[in-house]
Amino acid sequence: MRVPSPVEEVRDGRLERVGVRLSLKRDDLVHPDLPGNKWRKLKYNLRAASEQGHRTLLTFGGAYSNHLRATAAAGRIFGFDTVGIVRGEEHLPLNESLAYAVAQGMRLDYMDRGTYRRKAEPDVVASLRERWGDFYLVPEGGSNAPAVRGCAELGAEVDPSFDVVCCAVGTGGTLAGLAAGIASHQRALGFAVLKGGAFLNEEVERLQREAYGERRGNWSIVTDFHFGGYARRDEELDAFVADFRRRHGLLLDWVYVAKMLAGVHSLAERGAFREDTRVLAVVTG
Repeated sequence: MRVPSPVEEVRDGRLERVGVRLSLKRDDLVHPDLPGNKWRKLKYNLRAASEQGHRTLLTFGGAYSNHLRATAAAGRIFGFDTVGIVRGEEHLPLNESLAYAVAQGMRLDYMDRGTYRRKAEPDVVASLRERWGDFYLVPEGGSNAPAVRGCAELGAEVDPSFDVVCCAVGTGGTLAGLAAGIASHQRALGFAVLKGGAFLNEEVERLQREAYGERRGNWSIVTDFHFGGYARRDEELDAFVADFRRRHGLLLDWVYVAKMLAGVHSLAERGAFREDTRVLAVVTG
C-alpha cells in the first residue's frame, strides 16, 4: 500500500486569480486494485472479520459499484471468500465492473429493489445467512464505524498548511472519517454526488457517533453539484472532465471525483473561499 498517498499541486490560472491554491491528494494511487477510500474503508473491516473468525465477506452494491470491485479484490488479496448482493435484476453479459468482481472470485446474487431498500433489516440479513451461511457483513459502500476509523487516517495525513479538505460524498464514510482526522483549524467540505443529498448530513453524523460516540470536526456538505444524480452526468460535467484532462493531464472519475472538483472550481469562482485559501481535494479513485 502506498500510504501516505502523494500530494500534487494543480496550477490553474482561474483559481489563482481568486487567490485559491489547489492540490490533489492522490489516494487513487494507494493500490491498483484497492484505491484510496476503498482500502481505507475496508482495512479495519478486514481486520475485524479475521479476528471474529469469518472467512466470507458479504456486501451490497449497484451494478456499477466500485465498492463491489474493491471488496472482491480485497477478498482475493487477503484470502476471504466474497459474496456481492447486486441491486436489481441480472443482466447478461455482465458489465465491466461485475465481470471484474467475478474474475476476482466474487459470487454474485441479485435482490429486487424493494427488498434491497430493506437490506439492513434483521429478517433480510437472516435470509441471506440461510442462503450463504456465516459471513462478515460489510455495508453498502463500506461505510460503518471501522470504515470511519480507517478514513480518519486519511485526515491525519493532511498537512496542517491546508485550510479546506474536500471529498466526494456517496455514503458518508469518507467524510465522517476525514473530518475526524484533520486538525482542529481545518475544515472538511463534502460534495454530495446524489440528488437530494441533504440526508447525508444526518448519515455522516450517525457514522461519527457510531465510531466515536460524538460528532467530530468542522465539516459540511454541498448538495448542488450532483449533475443529475448518482452515476449521472450532463454536458457541463463532461466538458469539465475534458478541460481538466487537457489542462492537467488527469482523466477524472466522473461519478465522484469530477463532481467534487467541478464544485471546488465553481465555489472558488463565486468567491466562496477567502483569498489565500489552500484547498486539498481527495482523489479517491
